[in-house]
Amino acid sequence: MVPPSPFPTAQVIIAASNPMRNLLKQFTGREHTPLIQFIKYAISGGIATAVHISLFYLCAYKLMPALSPQDPVAHALRLSVVTVSDAVRARNSMIDNGAAFVVSNFTAYLLNIFWVFKSGRHHWLVEIGLFYLVSGISVVIGSSVMGYLINHFGILTTVAFGANILTSLLINFVLRKYVIFKG
Repeated sequence: MVPPSPFPTAQVIIAASNPMRNLLKQFTGREHTPLIQFIKYAISGGIATAVHISLFYLCAYKLMPALSPQDPVAHALRLSVVTVSDAVRARNSMIDNGAAFVVSNFTAYLLNIFWVFKSGRHHWLVEIGLFYLVSGISVVIGSSVMGYLINHFGILTTVAFGANILTSLLINFVLRKYVIFKG
């Protein structure tokens, strides 16, 4: 490791001469450019989304039936699903989504405070409350979109679930960045 230079210009030259080290430092540390922060947010969101999707499909298969035999996930995994009406499937998909939300949102919170954003704009209890409130708003809107698409258009659960995820992603990033955390 290069020792710190008493001359700031030398530090800039050293940092510029090793862009990979700088990039790695941004990914592993708390200081990062907005682009790297968004990439870290996307990676964290991908992990939390994988948790959410896994739990959603587990619930939709085992807890509250929400998959149709034509659903691509049920077909790909060769699941024997219980056939229910679109109205029941819509209701159950929203309940399953709520159950998956509780666990995946806590996963997202931990990744966000330890890797992406700086905690401390609010007391930690207020911060986690706001995090769940913001995420709750996005999950209610996303679940409503999902339920509506299934109930009114008979759209496959997986397609409607994708619309739910996209809706939540957009709402969550903006509100987490500007309301909950310090940049």
